[in-house]
Amino acid sequence: MKIDFIEEVKSRRTFAIISHPDAGKTTLTEQLLLFGGAIRAAGTVKGKKTGKFATSDWMEIEKQRGISVTSSVMAFDYNDFRVNILDTPGHQDFSEDTYRTLMAVDSAVMIIDSAKGIEAQTLKLFKVCRMRGIPIFTFINKLDRQGREPLELLEELEEVLGIQSYPMNWPIGMGKEFLGIYDRFHNRIEQFRVEEDDRFISLNDEGEIAGEHPLTESGLYQQALEDILLLNEAGNEFSKDRIASGELSPVFFGSALTNFGVQTFLETYLQFAPSPQPRNSDAGEIEPTADEFSGFVFKIQANMNPAHRDRIAFVRICSGQFERGMTVNLPRTGKPIKLSQSTQFLADDRSTVNEAVSGDIIGVYDTGTYQIGDTLVQGKKNFQYEKLPQFTPELFVRVTARNVMKQKHFQKGILQLVQEGAIQYYKTRTEDVILGAVGQLQFEVFEHRMKNEYNVDVKMESVGSKIARWIENEEDVKDTMSSQRSMLVKDRHGQMVFLFENDFAMRWFQDKHPEIKLYSLL
Repeated sequence: MKIDFIEEVKSRRTFAIISHPDAGKTTLTEQLLLFGGAIRAAGTVKGKKTGKFATSDWMEIEKQRGISVTSSVMAFDYNDFRVNILDTPGHQDFSEDTYRTLMAVDSAVMIIDSAKGIEAQTLKLFKVCRMRGIPIFTFINKLDRQGREPLELLEELEEVLGIQSYPMNWPIGMGKEFLGIYDRFHNRIEQFRVEEDDRFISLNDEGEIAGEHPLTESGLYQQALEDILLLNEAGNEFSKDRIASGELSPVFFGSALTNFGVQTFLETYLQFAPSPQPRNSDAGEIEPTADEFSGFVFKIQANMNPAHRDRIAFVRICSGQFERGMTVNLPRTGKPIKLSQSTQFLADDRSTVNEAVSGDIIGVYDTGTYQIGDTLVQGKKNFQYEKLPQFTPELFVRVTARNVMKQKHFQKGILQLVQEGAIQYYKTRTEDVILGAVGQLQFEVFEHRMKNEYNVDVKMESVGSKIARWIENEEDVKDTMSSQRSMLVKDRHGQMVFLFENDFAMRWFQDKHPEIKLYSLL
């Protein structure tokens, strides 16, 4: 049993896919699911006219806009591995959700559009990965379209992101002249748009096609050979250890839309990506192969099944083995909880899970028990994993129900959506509800979901951008300190917060009330 458990843990590969919007993140996810046998046909983000949507985009607004605004969780088996993919929102307004998701993975796959190179959101998410020291695998996408020179893309990768790269394969041409990839790692060429029997061409010890072959007549093949020679002589050396420490990123070229290079990427990724790693807690590092179950809640999602109005807490298992019906402790409250209703996911399609091990992501039904960042622990130990980040919101709106008769639904909807962590809830002294978010799209998603999931039309009145600051010594705060330029509100936990109109208003307040100690979230 113990040996089986350790082998199970070692077979887990849990990663997030990060990219700028439109780089092909959701399309690549679909193709990976296709190889895993989890779906029969890949839906594309752009397939609105056909009614065929991406599996990982399960929320109605995602299907309408063709963007991911939530982190989807999908699992499948491939070549004796259990793969857990976390498809993150690419839009910058949802960076907080992505940030927390990156705390739940052991590696990341970064997708780059070959025509656009490193984009703003990619850079931001990459920095989070580097901060955590997690291995990063790079997939340069859309080789079937005209893009930038591969060497130029590698140079940008190293200069802008500050990470060394090792191309595992190399494109032969691009766009209309894209012939395939030179696979350095497997010493073969993978041809583009040919019969399956002709797909791979083996290379000799010199890394060239032996004998006669039509490809050897192509100038693009000759150019690829020259590039490979340059990479072998002047490029970075391959190092499994440096990949594991996040210092070297293996780079793969391909086309997710045409499903070219994806299988090669997946099989090579599984070989070098880390299995579940130890996690920091206030009791020291917790090993994934430790006997007792533990994990943490990194996401809460309401109404994944609108028919049941349910709410799911997503748990990353960090140690031990999960068994349905087991009792665990919730250190934050000190109370035991029985995990009787548990599930695993293929986007919004779910199935009951009876057992899971370190590295797996499970969903447990939540009736309001959990908060993002909660640790779950089996046995007598009562440690807690590292806190998950919460961003300080920058935009604020005053929100009310257009129909006062729907006040009950309004309150329920707000409280459930707020618990997901994308928007923050505040109340003024006059009981007005104010919502804060990192980006404007969060409010649009909130309005859409209130109408479609809770049948409540809401009115949102912009309060503008504010500087939110929490208070260390609340006992020293007086109501008279509140004004139009420094509004005193309470968050959903009842903690006092000042919403300052701008930097000048905050400095003026601090000069006038030096005894009040202010602090911000991330």
